[in-house]
Amino acid sequence: MRTRARRTVVAAVALFAAVGTLPAAAAQDQHQEQRHPSHGGLSATIRYTEYGIPHILARNYADLGFGTGWAQAADQVCALADGFVTVRGERSRYFGADAAADSALSSATKNLSSDLYFRGVREAGTVEKLMAQPVPLGPGREVKELMRGFAAGYNTWLEKNRITDPTCRGAAWVRPVSVQDVAARNFALAVLGGQGRAVDGITAAQPPASTTPPAGSPPTATSPAGTTSVGTPSGSAPDAQDAARAARELFAADSADMGSNAVAFGGSTTANGRGLLLGNPHYPWQGGRRFWQSQQTIPGELNVSGGSLLGSATVSIGHNAQVAWSHTVATGVTLNLHQLTLDPADPTAYLVDGKPERMTERRVTVAVKDGAPVTRTQWWTRYGPVVTSLGAALPLPWTTTTAYALNDPNATNLRASDTALGFSKARGTADVLDALKRTQGLPWVNTIAADSRGHTLFTQSQVLPRITDELAQRCSTPLGRVTYPASGVAILDGSRGDCALGSDPDAVQPGVFGPSKMPVLKDAPYAENSNDSAWLANAQRPITGYERVFGTIGTQRSMRTRGALRDVSAMATRGQLTVRDLQAQQFANRVTAGGLVAADAAKACAALPGGTATGSDGKAVDVGGACGVLAAWDRTADTGSRGALLFDRLWRKLPVSQLWKVPFSAADPVGTPNTLDTDAPAFATALADTVTELRAAGIPLDSRLGEHQFVVRNGKRIAVPGATESLGVWNKVEPVWDPANGGYTEMTTGSSYIQAVGWNGSRCPVARTLLTYSQSSNPNSPHFSDQTRLFSAERWVTSRFCEKDILSSPALRVVRVRS
Repeated sequence: MRTRARRTVVAAVALFAAVGTLPAAAAQDQHQEQRHPSHGGLSATIRYTEYGIPHILARNYADLGFGTGWAQAADQVCALADGFVTVRGERSRYFGADAAADSALSSATKNLSSDLYFRGVREAGTVEKLMAQPVPLGPGREVKELMRGFAAGYNTWLEKNRITDPTCRGAAWVRPVSVQDVAARNFALAVLGGQGRAVDGITAAQPPASTTPPAGSPPTATSPAGTTSVGTPSGSAPDAQDAARAARELFAADSADMGSNAVAFGGSTTANGRGLLLGNPHYPWQGGRRFWQSQQTIPGELNVSGGSLLGSATVSIGHNAQVAWSHTVATGVTLNLHQLTLDPADPTAYLVDGKPERMTERRVTVAVKDGAPVTRTQWWTRYGPVVTSLGAALPLPWTTTTAYALNDPNATNLRASDTALGFSKARGTADVLDALKRTQGLPWVNTIAADSRGHTLFTQSQVLPRITDELAQRCSTPLGRVTYPASGVAILDGSRGDCALGSDPDAVQPGVFGPSKMPVLKDAPYAENSNDSAWLANAQRPITGYERVFGTIGTQRSMRTRGALRDVSAMATRGQLTVRDLQAQQFANRVTAGGLVAADAAKACAALPGGTATGSDGKAVDVGGACGVLAAWDRTADTGSRGALLFDRLWRKLPVSQLWKVPFSAADPVGTPNTLDTDAPAFATALADTVTELRAAGIPLDSRLGEHQFVVRNGKRIAVPGATESLGVWNKVEPVWDPANGGYTEMTTGSSYIQAVGWNGSRCPVARTLLTYSQSSNPNSPHFSDQTRLFSAERWVTSRFCEKDILSSPALRVVRVRS
């Protein structure tokens, strides 16, 4: 092992000194693309291979961050700059207070609320304090060096290059960044499921209007016109059942915004006894939560390939020579609420064990384009900020007697990059689990991993508030007694000191669960997750015994989970698996819902008297043409599938409450519910409305899916395979329905950085990758849509991990960058 590592070091270091071993064309490219910006002492070598994938070679972590920041800016400068405007709290200054906010980094609906939140974070010094925390509470030295280098690399690229992306060409808001900006972006991602989910409710929270503020208190808000607001009006307590329903929908992991599939296969199921991993994260196709692909190498120290979330200096999902990992959005609820009992004389004071505590005021001022600055006060408690809503559907009114404070343990967690770096250095799944235990940095995802020795791992190792079922039973308010079992959202009595969250001895920070409480499954023949809870990571080895805040046990699984478990358990039983089998699974495009109900739907359609059905508008519709299409459909969402679009539109119109004749049974969670209830009036109505809709749009009922599910890139249509969440397709995509322009004309989210990884005993892993939306969002880049065309054709990129493979790339282009 030492000899092999030494050879790798010698070979890689030689690249810094000479380019004589490169092909002539590559050497010429390198000579032409030397970069010598202003002095600063950082440097890296970037080798580009097919599809613009950079392989970043550096001597140390600061240099590696420098090369990463440079290369990300080259591909995604506008998306990065937009995110940095967000975390600086400057969106209102450049884009206007009432414009829609950057949804990639928070749930804020408008720029003003986004700015008030992020400006408040900045003025409170939150990120600097977290960066200053000693390990293990704060980030380690290597991560800090990566961030420092990333900021320098981004800035150097800005200094020395002309922006060609029309999104931000010549824009005043594209500015150099600091290490604080890079860390603040990481912070925004950490709190995405907590404070970031409640930005509107945090920044709108003001004391009741009917109450006179305490003597000497300043105005709580100043509008652009200079008028004063004394806060929101008193409101009634939220309805418990409505709140439970809203919380359940808000925290559903299978929402359209983000999700994922991943499966690890153990050595007992594979052709060579080594592990296999297929990762298929479903992330936004536009904006600041896109993945960006690279390889990062420090000879003798680090060598990892994979996808990074924009603005991250580490690989988020990827593989090295010995282990591969992916993440799926987890069901753990990353926040809880404390219901405050207010001082009758002062609604900005609350009682704990009968003693009043004053809230802390954070006055935040935001610059506004073409208007006066806006100043608002945010109100903070020992538990966190006062919040008046969790989304529009879950109001939490601040009255004269009651308010709600939000606890988000990830607001003190800036360790996700340390966790990612630990994965990047791992030599097996045991090291992955050790990195999770040591750093405890993942806020809202599960981890699935496989290694070259045939081991597998699933774990829901998240930073979650330490809400035990016992604590919830003992301390829930009347509202919390409904929301907690329904959604995992705990609402605790904030007036009682004995309702504090407490600490686990193995947790790195107080108020969170320690590693010993996390759901873990090791060395199963397969470990799979499709955004349901940990319960059925392996259907034959269910995981139980975890607290409700982690997720449910014995409840109905999503259609995607059911289809995935059918597929992967059959693959494991068949055995002799290879990377080719992973590739086939990714693009099988089996529609789980179609397999369950399409035949019954076709039969019921054919039985309709006269071939007609009555639509929701009361008009009779000839639906006879749909019957044969449904019967002949191949039950897939391939671009060439005829009937997939018809079934998709029909399925979306069927009411969930009237779908099934056979209900869910925990004894058969993969097989139930089943049997479409075609006797319910809703079926015929949905069928009539679907036929009417497609005919009105001029879309034939038997049209190929790809003719009407596509994206447009530089004026050209690119057909997109896959289907929506509820249909249960592994290759999930969430398109926008625009029938006037041809059908589904854009993707909001879906399959993103896909990897299929295995090992064959050589030094180089067997890996195939695909970045569905391509490496650059710049329409003038040659890598704006090249991998999107591959995705359309269901083709893959062969990973170039080893030096010999990188140097033999016919597309090799070498750039040496310095500060």
